[in-house]
Amino acid sequence: MEMPRLLDGRLKLRHLVLVDTLTEQGSVVGAAAALHVTQPVVTRGLHDLEAILGVPLYERGPRGITPTEFGTAFTEHARAVLAQLTHAARHVVEIADATRGRVVAGIHLAGSNLLLPRAIAHLKEDHPLVTVVVREGTPESLLVELTAGRVDVIVGRLSGPGTEDTRRRALYQESIRVVAGAHHPLAARGSVSLEDLAGFPWIVPGTETMLRQELESLFAQHGLDLPANRVEATSFLTVRQLLTETAMVAALPGLLGMDDPRLVTLPTPLENIGHSVGLTLAAGRRLNPATQALIESLHTVAAQIEDA
Repeated sequence: MEMPRLLDGRLKLRHLVLVDTLTEQGSVVGAAAALHVTQPVVTRGLHDLEAILGVPLYERGPRGITPTEFGTAFTEHARAVLAQLTHAARHVVEIADATRGRVVAGIHLAGSNLLLPRAIAHLKEDHPLVTVVVREGTPESLLVELTAGRVDVIVGRLSGPGTEDTRRRALYQESIRVVAGAHHPLAARGSVSLEDLAGFPWIVPGTETMLRQELESLFAQHGLDLPANRVEATSFLTVRQLLTETAMVAALPGLLGMDDPRLVTLPTPLENIGHSVGLTLAAGRRLNPATQALIESLHTVAAQIEDA
């Protein structure tokens, strides 16, 4: 096919925003709502973009749209361009006022209880005017936000090495433990097996997470199915409230709830389940001063946690 002419003035920034939103929302209706425009505007913009590129970007179906191979590839490039423009604007602002800045940190369960809050407090001691925005989500959703430039750094479990688009830095090792409310019927037991807990309701992470896969494997090794009576949640506030008010149990990073008298760690062995906690960054992206300062604070606090 002929090389598309993307610099002849027809391709606009709104086309890049459109394809980012369409891929994220998975439907014309969702994209229109997210962009605060009408559905015909979204449809017309998509038709214009496909005409410029000369290829179909999405397959239409009864439940929405799915990116084609072309759509997936172009979305990645669109997000990279939008991320660079976002950081260019922030860089100009930070040069104009070096005492201010903004960093967006994505967070999931590991690191949410001690690491990030303490790092923010440490950062604020020397940089009181830096704004820290914390976004909670699943690892997968946060990676999309990172790639699109809407998140500067992800703090949490490192499920593997970096990729072509990301780089990772380990900060410390953390174990996984079974946690329950202090009132739980098994809270005073000296030994609690996985079999003992199979009849209780569990709080587990989503199916897309590494911890969920490890839990399913562990139950299978013991000849058990993951309890059918379960809740899927990744918000620690939700998990903590459920544990304190019910007889539910959850497998959580060891530091979560460590200083909460309403929670107890049950003496249940979780063989070979543990992980590295660290940072995930966008590969090749320049770190703005605020992000760099937060990363330095994260390293400082992580060293204190390891020494404790």
